[in-house]
Amino acid sequence: MKLIRTGKVKQVYEVDEDTLEFEFTDNISVFDKIIPTSIPYKGETLCRVAAFWFQLLRKNGIKTHFKELIPPNRMRVKKVDVIADYNQLNCKLTNYLIPLEFISRHYVAGSLFDRIKAKGISAEELGFPKHHEVRYGERLPQAFYEVTTKLEKVDRPLSTEEAIKMSGITPEEYERIIELLASIDKLIASEVQERMLIHVDGKKELAFDEKRRLLVIDTFGTADEDRWWDEDDYAKGNFIELSKEAVRQYYRGIGYYDKLIKARKAKNPEPAIPALPKEKVDEVSDLYIEMFERITGESFR
Repeated sequence: MKLIRTGKVKQVYEVDEDTLEFEFTDNISVFDKIIPTSIPYKGETLCRVAAFWFQLLRKNGIKTHFKELIPPNRMRVKKVDVIADYNQLNCKLTNYLIPLEFISRHYVAGSLFDRIKAKGISAEELGFPKHHEVRYGERLPQAFYEVTTKLEKVDRPLSTEEAIKMSGITPEEYERIIELLASIDKLIASEVQERMLIHVDGKKELAFDEKRRLLVIDTFGTADEDRWWDEDDYAKGNFIELSKEAVRQYYRGIGYYDKLIKARKAKNPEPAIPALPKEKVDEVSDLYIEMFERITGESFR
C-alpha cells in the first residue's frame, strides 16, 4: 500500500483507486499540536469505537465511507477526493470531501462557555430567554450547530453563509446535513444512555458520493472528537471530563495554552508543547480504554 498522508493521529494508505486504509496511531494532539508522547492503546480504542458507530449507522440506513475493520487499529474506507482549492467546488461536483467540520453542542461546556462569558454569544442565540444567565453544564434548549474549516492548518469558525459558499453545497443540502447530524446524535444519546454517559458535544465530517449523496466520513463519537460526562456525577453537579478534554485541561493548568494563544495572536513562533508526565500517560491510557468499554458496551480484552 502507498502512504498518502500522515495526519496528527492517523496514517492514510491507498489500497486501490476506490479504497483507503486508516492506521490509528497512539499519537495524541491538542490545540492543533501533536504531543511528543504516545498513549498506549489509544489508536486501537479509537479505531474500534469508530467502527462501532459506523456499523450502527449502517444498521439505521445512514450512508458512511466505512468498509471494514482490520483489528486491532486499522479500517478500510471508501476513497473520496480531497480538493483544497475551494474555487473548484460547486453544487454539481461529486465524490468529494466537504471541507468543513460540523460541531453539534447539547450542553454548555468548553469553548462555548468561554464565548458566553466573553459576551461573544448570547443566551438568545442558544435558545434561552433573553435575560437568562447561562451556567456551565446547562443542557441547551435545542442543539446548537457550528461549522469550522477542515483543511486549514488551524480550524477557523465560519458563518453558515461562508460555509455554504466555500464548500460547494446548496442551502438545501446544508439543511439536510443538520438534519443528518441531529439523527446521528439521537442514536448516540440513546446508545450511551444505557451506560450512564452523557453526550455533551462532538464533531463530524461529511462527503458526497458519486451520486452526490451524503456520506459520514473520518471518525466520530470517540473520546477524541466528542465530549462525554458521567450521568451520576452530572446529577451531583460535577462535570468530569471523560475525553481528550482532560488532556486539554492539563495543558491549560500548566499555563501552556495561554502561552500558545498569546503567541498565535501576536503571530510569533509557537512554543513547543511539552511531553506528558508518566503518571498522566497512564491515566489517559486508562481513560481511553474505559471510554471504549462505556461507549460500546464491549470488553476491551
